[in-house]
Amino acid sequence: MDYEPQRQVAVEAVMKACRLCRSVQAALVSAETMAKKDKSPVTVADFGAQAVVNAALMAAFPHDPVVAEEDAGALREPAAEFIRRKVVRHVQQLLGAVTEADVLRAIDHGTGEGGGRGRHWTLDPIDGTKGFLRGQQYAVALALIDGGEPVLGVLGCPNLPVDAGQPDGPKGCLFVAVRGQGATMRPLDGRTETRIAVTDVADPARASFCESVESAHSSHGDAARIGEVLGVTAPPFRIDSQCKYAAVARGDASIYLRLPTRADYEEKIWDHAAGSIVVHEAGGRVSDIHGQPLDFSIGSTLRNNRGVVATNGKLHQQVITAIRKVLE
Repeated sequence: MDYEPQRQVAVEAVMKACRLCRSVQAALVSAETMAKKDKSPVTVADFGAQAVVNAALMAAFPHDPVVAEEDAGALREPAAEFIRRKVVRHVQQLLGAVTEADVLRAIDHGTGEGGGRGRHWTLDPIDGTKGFLRGQQYAVALALIDGGEPVLGVLGCPNLPVDAGQPDGPKGCLFVAVRGQGATMRPLDGRTETRIAVTDVADPARASFCESVESAHSSHGDAARIGEVLGVTAPPFRIDSQCKYAAVARGDASIYLRLPTRADYEEKIWDHAAGSIVVHEAGGRVSDIHGQPLDFSIGSTLRNNRGVVATNGKLHQQVITAIRKVLE
């Protein structure tokens, strides 16, 4: 199936959401808010980005459900008036004359349930909230799931260097993948797309891996032991959000491990749908820690899976074997 109309709308929506996030970060995140551990800036960006993306999807594909992380219930509370006004103002700067009711309605469009029938979108308006507040890595992640399979993914990474070899150079990347069409990257401030591909590393001793900055998201201790089993000598590349998928897809790292921290945790589909198809279309492989494909057909979580492993493909079975040895 040709997903070109969906691709165009998704790319433009994610780019606008990234511009909103950058604007919020520049205006609201400061040394003072960091010192006070004030999360209001990321709250504004989170709701604002969801409103911008959902508004675009509602206009272009009104019958497509959206499974998203947020709803506007808390934002409607009288105590949230200050935050609500900031959200509306930032959305209006991008979309023009929309009302507060329009913004809240767009946010609430993200209450789909998912599943394996038909198609639906999944959205994480800001993946990596702590990275956003630190001025480091976060992502706007949008994916289209059709028949229980991701078929389109767009990852906006506003703080990711365009060239990994020049970390102090231009920042802001957009990654796009469509099933069967490969994966591309372009600067957020540009229009030229280039094909990306995973590394061709086949010897794990030469591999580098990335993992979550937050130890609560993935077991760093288990990851270190897995690295020892594989013979990996490079220190882990720790970044927030689905930017880790982008790093594997364009060859900055060969392995991404998200290892379970507790037995009852269920991964959310919006945390992995966009990133997984970007890696797949760049030539890599994504599975759970048992080597099973991620199952996006059963609702809003990956409850049939445990943990996530993304690699360049060539290393995948070796990584799964090492995980089994360490965890079992």
